[in-house]
Amino acid sequence: MQTLEWYKPCHRIQNVGGYKIALYHILLLALIQGITEFLPVSSSGHLVVTSQLLGWPDQGLVIDVAVHLGTLFAVMLYFWRDIWFIAVDLTRLAIGRGGAGAQLAGRLLIATVPVFIVGYLARDEIGSWLRDAEIIAWATIGFAIVLWIADRLGMTVRRIEHIGVGNAVFIGLMQVLALVPGVSRSGITMTAGRLLGLERQEAARFSLLLSIPTIVGAAALSGVEIYQAGDPGLGQDAALAVGLSFVTGLAAIAAMMHWLKRAGFGIFVVYRLALGAGLLYWIYS
Repeated sequence: MQTLEWYKPCHRIQNVGGYKIALYHILLLALIQGITEFLPVSSSGHLVVTSQLLGWPDQGLVIDVAVHLGTLFAVMLYFWRDIWFIAVDLTRLAIGRGGAGAQLAGRLLIATVPVFIVGYLARDEIGSWLRDAEIIAWATIGFAIVLWIADRLGMTVRRIEHIGVGNAVFIGLMQVLALVPGVSRSGITMTAGRLLGLERQEAARFSLLLSIPTIVGAAALSGVEIYQAGDPGLGQDAALAVGLSFVTGLAAIAAMMHWLKRAGFGIFVVYRLALGAGLLYWIYS
């Protein structure tokens, strides 16, 4: 087991999943998670690579899920109107008067099912060999190119209400690819949306709404592991991580949605290419 050498008394070390993780480790991961979760650049890839570059032990899926909760609250706050619209329409559906909100909820549910099934069946592989820096680097580059092609060739004539059942299935199947760190869940679902002709903001909007059931499901599956850790300090540090990832996540969403009003995904493509190239240089040198 690797012990962090920079440890200071003010930085508690928590034992999570057999690893010792310092408080500043958790907070840095929360900051990275908040910034990258909703941008099409792969938050999970950044989390894994950060630990490897700094020589830290991989924080594991439990800590990944903990920092995801903060970003969950961020996306729910930013899209509260959509969530309220869906909730009201689902209530009306109970009396046979469901409308566009209930339809949107159904599309989000359909698009979520594939990743739930594959994620549960392949959870051991996802937590082990897929979290490899070389895989992350190539996935970062490869799917940057796919995003660029989709953004250049995709039409901008459809809105979120135009998403049909078949479209939801397609986006859901594409989202399965994001189980590989470096692909980016938001990136691949936005890519799918652009391929279907969604406007850039609408592709991002559906992607971000889709993150809600996905994060909730992942947190539920890992909730037992967090409970079994049994460390009271973990809850305190997790609360700090949730708060930091919430604030940075909310800022990242607002910035990206503002950017997509006037520009495309090119800036994210360039960043991914540079990041992937840098990782490959680090790996092979």
